[in-house]
Amino acid sequence: MIRDARLMPMKAIGRFIRYSRLLVLAAAAALCGAGADAEVSIPTFTGETLPDTDGRHINAHGGNILLVGDTFYWYGEYRGDGTPGSYQQGVACYSSPDLRDWTFRGLALEASADTASLIRRGCIMERPKVVYCPATGRYVMWFHHELKGRGYGAAMAGVAVSDTPEGPFEYRASSRVNAGIAPLNMPSENLLKAYSDTLEWWTPDWYAAVADGMFAARDLAGGQMARDMTVFVDPATGQAYHIYSSEENLTLHIAELDSTFERHTGRYIRIFPGGHNEAPAIFRHGGKYWMITSGCTGWDPNEARLMCADSVMGRWTQLPNPCRGPMAGTTFGGQGTYVFTLGDQYVFMADRWNPKMLSDSRHLWLPVRFDENDTPFIPWPEDRN
Repeated sequence: MIRDARLMPMKAIGRFIRYSRLLVLAAAAALCGAGADAEVSIPTFTGETLPDTDGRHINAHGGNILLVGDTFYWYGEYRGDGTPGSYQQGVACYSSPDLRDWTFRGLALEASADTASLIRRGCIMERPKVVYCPATGRYVMWFHHELKGRGYGAAMAGVAVSDTPEGPFEYRASSRVNAGIAPLNMPSENLLKAYSDTLEWWTPDWYAAVADGMFAARDLAGGQMARDMTVFVDPATGQAYHIYSSEENLTLHIAELDSTFERHTGRYIRIFPGGHNEAPAIFRHGGKYWMITSGCTGWDPNEARLMCADSVMGRWTQLPNPCRGPMAGTTFGGQGTYVFTLGDQYVFMADRWNPKMLSDSRHLWLPVRFDENDTPFIPWPEDRN
């Protein structure tokens, strides 16, 4: 029986809140298929053409997979074909019962024909991630958003929502992140420093200023830059986080989202200042949180990085490259986007970018394994050498 909380003692209220949150998490897990399809095995893809049920290569890049009931949904950038006038048309959605046969469901979020819209045709919408919010019953999409004609100068985060996983998603807003709010782990005196605007980039003094928070202080009033990104819902707590490359792509930020998953709470931290990380992909295993990122080399692949923490908003430690096998030094020619988990299966999703025809960029789905210390690694399949 649910009792009036006003009549309950404080200890009972605490137990009641924890129990209620567990019920919400259980309901969300049931809706999103946790444990529902234990017989489904995640396939391995190594850069081959991946046709949908209409025979067209799957055009969903930089995205993620969401399981709803017994259906998998794959979201990603729907890229142009390289012809004159071609542009990114929006965020694609595909569905599958088995992770192998994918049907194109259309554009979950489409670039607008309205020239007054922030997501007008010709803008950039990258790294889309869709999660289900149990508090609202809605599906929430976050993406890296750049305005038409401004290159990568806007560095904003966009958000859209839908009542159904396939959409269409309703675009809500775009902005920089946590305007007027300082990171939790940045000393207040660093906000007041007089940073020189004549420091030469990549010098020791410049790196020291970056570590202190020179760019975070610069962007405090208008909000922090947000480029390559992911969204992570902690399976242990239900708390959602927005993780993104900030401070001129030099520093990662981890920012809490509120109970709607549509707004930030104002709580965020900086990690690996000056580390030049992008393409974050985070997951939980063995009571720890793991993140795989890439360096910043444009469309060219580079060596993956592995990070670990005991809590999402805690101290992160960098570990060696998790990739093993041929081309491990370039993440097998790809760049990570997401780690999809299904039961005790983990798969590292990555894109092999083709900048001359981005729609033909190829997909890597590689199993994540764990060594004798329970540290994740990504081996190249021996039968694909």
